[in-house]
Amino acid sequence: MMDYDPKRLRSGLADLLVCPAATLDQKLAALFSESVVLDVAHPVNRLEGLSAVRDKYLVPLRAAIGGAQRRDDIFINADNRRGNGEPWLAAVTHIAGTFEAPLWGIPANGRLIFLRVGEFWEVGPDGRIVSGKLIPDLIDLMRQCGRCPLPDTLGSQQIWPGPATHDGVLPAKANGEQTLDLVEGMLGDLTAYDPETFQSAGQTGEGGYWAKDMFWYGPGGIGSTYTYPGFDRDHRIAFLSAFPDRLGGNHYARIGSGNYAAVSGWPSMTMTFQGTYLGQTGNGEKLTLRVMDFYRCAEGQIAENWVLLDYVDLFRQMGRDLIAEGASL
Repeated sequence: MMDYDPKRLRSGLADLLVCPAATLDQKLAALFSESVVLDVAHPVNRLEGLSAVRDKYLVPLRAAIGGAQRRDDIFINADNRRGNGEPWLAAVTHIAGTFEAPLWGIPANGRLIFLRVGEFWEVGPDGRIVSGKLIPDLIDLMRQCGRCPLPDTLGSQQIWPGPATHDGVLPAKANGEQTLDLVEGMLGDLTAYDPETFQSAGQTGEGGYWAKDMFWYGPGGIGSTYTYPGFDRDHRIAFLSAFPDRLGGNHYARIGSGNYAAVSGWPSMTMTFQGTYLGQTGNGEKLTLRVMDFYRCAEGQIAENWVLLDYVDLFRQMGRDLIAEGASL
């Protein structure tokens, strides 16, 4: 493994929100390669180089969220099983503060908000970040402001809790490979399902991948669920009914550390829209979906799963601008 300091990188990411504006360039240069490439959820999308990261991601965040604080719930690091063994960091964090100015077209409400963000960061040979993928949950931000353009018909829409065990930040690294093995086994079996019952082999029951009391924390537009039957009822059946040919697993990164694992694809899923979903009816559109999944495992089963999906980009492919719709509410 390359010699790098995940604690320094985590501290540096938090510092980007609170450092004086005059020192921002210095902080960025210490943390990121000059040629860093960052992919962010729509409408930000690809940013190339330090100036673009500063001007199109960090400066808007700092201007929009007064007194912004970074609050990490999960922050892990490990070598990437899907790449060439290069180190990656993965995080679930909330940026908390007062929503004082518009952010990427979303009007401010002047109140406390918690903007959840999923992050994957690739570390380069000199210990600085060379690339990253970020999904700020803009649908949930609009929900917090009373401007969600999607119907509230699925799971429970709420601010995400951190891990029940409160040990998701730089956990002890032992057993990370086994944790990732468990998650990969679940994903492999989840691919196939019975079109009548929507069930996949091995997911539940004796020796199943998921704990009986599992939690599934979904993004804005879907919400969160409890137990596997709740996951089926409040997310999976609706999703598979609308996108029955979905194929996933096109991941650029898979890492495991301790009892935690994280996987992501950009995009991960390809599918055609063949049903009705969140008030929208499909006409066979070919769609892709950017995905991030974070897992906590315990006693050989998955206990908790946090999921970020770029639904602003997904609905853009359907011909809808959810941010503009929310702004008009």
